[in-house]
Amino acid sequence: MVWLRVLLCVFLTGPLVAFANDLPDLIARIKPSIVGVGVAYPPRQPIFRGDRARYMGTGFVVQDGLTVVTNAHVLPAGVDAPSRELIAVFVGQGKNATARPAQLLAEDKDLDLAVLRFEGPPLPALSLGDSGKVREGDSVAFTGYPLGEAMGLTPVTHRGIVSAITPMVPPASRAGELTALHVSRARKGLMAFQLDATAYPGNSGSPVYNDLGEVIGVLNSVVVKETRENLLTQPSGISYAIPSRHIVTLLAGLSVP
Repeated sequence: MVWLRVLLCVFLTGPLVAFANDLPDLIARIKPSIVGVGVAYPPRQPIFRGDRARYMGTGFVVQDGLTVVTNAHVLPAGVDAPSRELIAVFVGQGKNATARPAQLLAEDKDLDLAVLRFEGPPLPALSLGDSGKVREGDSVAFTGYPLGEAMGLTPVTHRGIVSAITPMVPPASRAGELTALHVSRARKGLMAFQLDATAYPGNSGSPVYNDLGEVIGVLNSVVVKETRENLLTQPSGISYAIPSRHIVTLLAGLSVP
């Protein structure tokens, strides 16, 4: 029976091992398409510095190399027009990162998705996978900026599995804990991928991808233990992602020049 146990072990762990072995190559492919999202001030392409720019989340490049997908909650509620503040996409890594002006093309707050278009040379684009084929237990990874400029805008990758496909509404002990947004999502029957993976606030907008490097979701929230401070010292290891089919729908409705 020893051979049977060995065979069963290989069968169960094979896909996970294959994903782990391929991950270094996948990360090298993914990183050039990862950008920061936030606000910046003139000049038009300032070097990323705390006094000239403010990081707010992660985004990733799709389609023509000038289109960025991120979370709606990552974007500022407004910009300071008198100070010529503008929405910006941060390109590059570390101290060499520069801010490029960007404009909002589309937004869906129910889905927590937004699409931006930035100026300058295009970047490598990621492919969108079929989120309808995702199964519980599938191995995934996501790359982004977990702590923003605190880590110098260096892309960081985490990996895990899709632990559940669940309603896009957090558990609540009473109705009063549900917001209007939660109610709207519940009525629409919106679903999310629950991930067994550690993420942080700056990861919002990170692409979640499969073993082929195809984006199957967008990271948009994490479970917090008791207080927000615990998110850094005692991360829950439970994160949520929006299925990529919603990105496809949002992009299909755009008229990009």
